[in-house]
Order: sequence, then structure tokens, then C-alpha cells
Amino acid sequence: MPLPLPFLRMPFLSHTFFPLADDHATGSDHEVIEWEVEVDRQEEAGHERVVGWNLAAMTEEDAKAAEKLWMELVKERAHLDAECTADEVEQEAAWCQEAMGNVLNATGKKIRICAKSKSWWNTDIRERRKAVGREKRRKQNSEEAAKAKAELQKSIRQSKRKMWSKYLQNLGGAEVGRAAQYANPRAGMTVQGLTDREGKQAYTSQEKEEMLRCESFPPNDDNQYYELPPAGSAHTCVTEQTVERALLSQSIKKAAGPDKLSFGAIRLLWKWDTERIVRLTKAAIRMGRHPSVSKLSTGVVICKPGKDDYTQLKAYRSISLLSYMEKVVEKVVTELLSDQAERRGILSDGQFGSRRGRSAIDAAAIMVDRAHAAWKGGHIAGMLLMDIKAAFLSVAKGRLVNLMKFRQMDGDLVRWTESFLSERTVEMMIEGNSMERHPVEAGVPQGSPVSPILFAIYTSGLIKWVEEYVSEAEGRSCVDDLGWVATGSDVNHVVSIVERCAARSMDWASRRGL
Repeated sequence: MPLPLPFLRMPFLSHTFFPLADDHATGSDHEVIEWEVEVDRQEEAGHERVVGWNLAAMTEEDAKAAEKLWMELVKERAHLDAECTADEVEQEAAWCQEAMGNVLNATGKKIRICAKSKSWWNTDIRERRKAVGREKRRKQNSEEAAKAKAELQKSIRQSKRKMWSKYLQNLGGAEVGRAAQYANPRAGMTVQGLTDREGKQAYTSQEKEEMLRCESFPPNDDNQYYELPPAGSAHTCVTEQTVERALLSQSIKKAAGPDKLSFGAIRLLWKWDTERIVRLTKAAIRMGRHPSVSKLSTGVVICKPGKDDYTQLKAYRSISLLSYMEKVVEKVVTELLSDQAERRGILSDGQFGSRRGRSAIDAAAIMVDRAHAAWKGGHIAGMLLMDIKAAFLSVAKGRLVNLMKFRQMDGDLVRWTESFLSERTVEMMIEGNSMERHPVEAGVPQGSPVSPILFAIYTSGLIKWVEEYVSEAEGRSCVDDLGWVATGSDVNHVVSIVERCAARSMDWASRRGL
């Protein structure tokens, strides 16, 4: 009997044929045959994706074995010194990342994502799933097959309910709000198609990837010329204490980036080889070099909560999962940038985001205080709230570098920032699949600890500039949220003030591509 060509072209199948008896007559000149298919388990295993290591499951013996293996690897590898080159910084960063991955591969338990990677999957479900398969293969008793399927679905529901109840029992504080988001059936749904602002639709993974990537990582349309300043002295402020503070301030529960190394893994490395991390951090800042191995990010698409239509592109946003090895350097640079911005008075008094000792709550409290003061004086107070659209994505590298130079920021920090924003690439993750790598031409990555302070520096002149033209108003900002407070004798007076603030704000922003 001839077989369909698709079956003959499947190299991972091995088959054996068994002719059947006459009681399976077809009523035609065709013979009925039965064949068994065996799937190559190595091919099936290739569909598993390792996304990290379960460090919590490491025993004391595992940890000692990992440390011993690391010590063997670094036995003949010297630390970076004060005279190292930029190429040596690149090589050290790449080696540390690869070596730590090899150590965890050899001693840690891998976290694999496959078809059965469900927290509610258990032995009972696996056995019932096998029973459903057996009944389907028999093709004799449809009632038994339906019964087996119903038992499988019941077992899955019970396991999910048990897992959900256990999760709710352990909730506390702000985590209750997160549980409410999980309960929203629209928040994580997979849609058949996406529609952008122009009405263009995307259905395949490739089409969705292109649409989401162009929205989240737009092309650079502001190639402002710049020249790098000479090296500075910021690297001399890098000590073991600053690096440790940067490392321990990060949560070990955050999702790992392309290198699969979480902050938990970096903390292990810190315990084993503190001096190596300190020297790498200091050398990277001294050379103004963000290693190339850390410039690849994974673009993860998440839903914006509370949207009515999740077939619309605007209902989603992307965040960048970055290398955690270099996030330590980014956190140290964040501290150095913040200290220098405060000392030099670069940031406006009205800026509350990305600054120590200030928060959005403080900004709101000051606005309320201004309103109370106006009421006591027999006046009224009004507020205009504005939002900077696509804030992080709109930062132009050349303009930021020139601004930092104009503000006379340290050369080490300016050079590192330029390297950090250059030659970046992204791999979008669409429906569980990693897509093709593409260059990122503009913006600061949403997911990096250094991005908020860089954006604060980029927009540092906005409030001061508007207040010079509209002296009756006060500006307050927190990252990309902006508010103008004005007082006056009547509503029309207050409205006229905030309208002028809005016009001046948009004028300032349009000149900078915001």
C-alpha cells in the first residue's frame, strides 16, 4: 500500500507494519494495516528549553561542589588590573558569564520549559493522560474514551483549584492586588491577531513580532553628532562596599535575561570570588565600556491591565530582560550618576523620580499642601497632569551624551553611558518562542536600573524652562508623569496658567523628540 509522502519524509519516525485479519474488511480493494510509531526521544528533548537553575533546590553539598568547580576554573585566571584594556574587559565579562553557566550546569538543577511545565501537573494527571491515549488508540469503546477524558479534566481542575487555594492562603499585603490581576481572564490571554493604530493586522508569530518590536523599539530618527569626553575619575569611587550594596539591593526573584543567570547566581559568585566582580565593575567604568555580551536583551511582551480590547497593539507593552552579570555594573553606575546629579544641581527641585529620599507620595503631599495654602488665602488651586508618551523609547543617545557633557558630568560616566546605549540588540519572545535578533537603535531599556536616572537627566531642563516662562506655576514630575500646580482668584485665571504650562511643555518636548 502506498503511504502519503509527508509520512515518508519524517526522519524521526520508525515504523513496523502488521496486516490485519479479514474481520476488518473495508469493502474495497484496499487492505487495512496497523502501524506503530516510535518518536525519537532525543528529538523530543530538543523542544525543551532551559531557562535557568533552581538555586533554592541546591543542597549544601551541591553548593560546595559548585564552589570547588569555580575555584578550579579560576585557578590560573588572573583578575583584571588597573592597566587592563577594553578588550580584556570584554573577554573577562564573557568568560565570567560562560564559566558561571557551566558551573551551574554541572552542579545545579536546571529549570526546563516544555509541554508539561505546569505547576499543577502531577502524577495522577500524567497517568490519566496515558489512559486517555490508550482508549483513543483502541477506537472500540467511545464511552470509555469519553469517561477517561472526563476523569482527566476533573483531575486537572482539582489540581488547579488546590494550587490556587494554596497560593491565596500565603498572600499578604500588596500581593493581594497581584492575585486580583491573575484572576482577570483577559490579562494573559493569547489573541489570534493584533491590530495597530493604522488598522494593520498581524496573525502569524512573525507578523506579531515585527509589529510589537517596531512599537517597543522604534528606529532612531535623531542622529545628533557627539564627541566623547576624555576619561574621568568616577571609577575611583567604586569600592567593595558600593558593589555589594548594588548587588544585595536587587531581588533574587526577578526573571533572568539571556544569560539565564539570576541575582541569586551572581550572589553565589560574589561569595566565591568577590575581588573578581569588584575589579570587573571598576574596569568597565574606567574604560567606559559596557561589554558586548551584555547588550543582547530578551523582549518580553506583557498586557497592560484593565484594557477593554486585547486585540489592539496599544494594550501591550514590552520590557527588556537583561544580563544580570552586568546589571551589577548598571546599579553601581546608577548610584554614581545620582550622586553627581545631586551635587551639581542638575535635577530640578520639582523632580521626584529616581532620587533618594523622594517619592511620588512626597510630590502628591506637596501639591495637596499648596492647595490648602491657597484655600486659606481665599484663592483656588488647580492642577494639570501630563504624561510623556513612550518616555524611555524616545531618549536619543547623541542628545543625551551632549547634555551630560554640557552638564560637566564625569567622563567615565558619559563614556560608559554611550557604550551602554550603542550596538544593542533584542530577541522578542512571542508566544513562548524566541524570534530573530534585531538591532535596537534608540531609547533606554525598560528593565535596566540605570534607565530611570538617565531619563531624569534627559528631561532635567523641562520644569526649570517652563517655570521661567510661567512663574505663577510649580512643576512636579516622577519619571514620565508631570504635574503643574497653579493658584488664582478664579477658575479662568487658574486655567489660563496651566494652559500656558501645557503649551510650553509640549514646545520643549517637541524640540527633543519627546
